[in-house]
Amino acid sequence: MSVDFISGIELSRRLYDDAVQPMLSRYLPNLTYSAALIGAGSEVLGFDTQRSTDHDWGPRLHLFLTADDVARHGARIDDLLSKWLPATIAGYPTSLVPTEHGTRHLRHTTGCVQHGVVIAELGIWLTGHLGFNPLTGITPRDWLATPTQSLAEVTYGAVHHDGLGVLHTARRALDWYPDDVWRYVLACQWQRISQEEPFVGRCGEVGDELGSAVVAARLVRDLMRLRLLIDRTYPPYSKWLGTAFARLPDTDRLGAALTAALGVDNWHDRERHLVTAYETVAALHNDLGLTPPVDPQVRSFHDRPFRVLHAERFTQALIGSITDPALRALPLTGAIDQFVDNTDVLGHHTRSRALTDALYPLAQ
Repeated sequence: MSVDFISGIELSRRLYDDAVQPMLSRYLPNLTYSAALIGAGSEVLGFDTQRSTDHDWGPRLHLFLTADDVARHGARIDDLLSKWLPATIAGYPTSLVPTEHGTRHLRHTTGCVQHGVVIAELGIWLTGHLGFNPLTGITPRDWLATPTQSLAEVTYGAVHHDGLGVLHTARRALDWYPDDVWRYVLACQWQRISQEEPFVGRCGEVGDELGSAVVAARLVRDLMRLRLLIDRTYPPYSKWLGTAFARLPDTDRLGAALTAALGVDNWHDRERHLVTAYETVAALHNDLGLTPPVDPQVRSFHDRPFRVLHAERFTQALIGSITDPALRALPLTGAIDQFVDNTDVLGHHTRSRALTDALYPLAQ
């Protein structure tokens, strides 16, 4: 029997309102806790669809307790959830069953429920997810070592109840980069663009249209991430980058230019559409007022017949506006996902932090 799709956030809210909260009120009426849907999953970012329901999706919730209450009540709560959760929430089974491939598929069960409620102490969970606990302070190293996907997974989603009074505090602390860190990350994103601007034309000039298209695609990706950073939105990983970009306000002109740059078959047209994109994003930078206005018009690449923005001009303006001398002195490589593009690094905070430490020893 088919079930009408509802978002994972709404499903989590119903799990809490209809089942978990009433159960806790009945059996542990004096328990102080917070309940939320955060962490990994397309539903946390609000990007889930009917397709998402085939694995790693279902009635899920994070239940955060104090460390003492995890030790005192955690096992009992797990047992209560297994025995007393209803078989379904909004038509979706509450049992989430692991498979040999590490995913979790839904099935109807009788008897005990293999539920999707994570019971944890908040600081321990945050440290496990991010590599640090924002409730005890956030260093420049923490910001630079943490992929934007991971930051989005904690600051998006939904908080259903914050009886502990600290979950909202943690999310506010992570809501966006401190001003100097933001300027530094923006500067490094402009730097990435500056390093490849002329290659669209240079590849095309020697007859390498495929190479030109590959460079253009890299620039399109960097411009999309830059536009999100300008809008103070953490860029998600590649599967959802275009979806997040499309949800930004006033992106029609930029989106059309980027789409056109990827759709043409010659470097001249490719460059023409990228010029529109460069100048559009440059104007947005000036609208921020983070630096004195930078000329948003493209120009020739030295004496070669390629039109570029010379995006390093924006990099230099932003670096000059940073007040923290330690950040201002860092190499222009940026946060971890500006110089690493490997899931097996970005998905493991110990590796991300080790690489960041090696590159930025002064940021620790």
